[in-house]
Amino acid sequence: MEISDVKKRVFETIERAKRAAAERRARVNEAAREYESFLNQIAVPLFRQIASVLKAENHMFTVFTPGGSVRLMSDRSGDDYIELALDTTGPYPQVMGHSSRGRGRRVTESEAALGHGSPIRDLTEQDVLAFVLKELEPFVER
Repeated sequence: MEISDVKKRVFETIERAKRAAAERRARVNEAAREYESFLNQIAVPLFRQIASVLKAENHMFTVFTPGGSVRLMSDRSGDDYIELALDTTGPYPQVMGHSSRGRGRRVTESEAALGHGSPIRDLTEQDVLAFVLKELEPFVER
């Protein structure tokens, strides 16, 4: 193979990788803006409403908003929580729901994309509520 052909193909690969990285950075930046709005307008207020209802039913949970996420945590155990966070590790950023339940020394965790990987701007209160209620069942069955 000619060195000029190799050089041309390597150069094309470098340029393609640079374009893909720039596009990915742009997607992540846009998703971060959308996610901030989603947190402030939908997720945090809904998590607070859920916590209020749970407290009225004698299930003590507190809402925390650590760095770019929202967490509904049991007052009984720090291992028991449901949270939402932005995942930017995949090809497209998405809101991931994560839950953790401790029983003795065993901790069970689960994770799922909200809205089945829908764009962040398309997520609704219904998407958040459906996720939280599904993950909440093991906490309130006791």
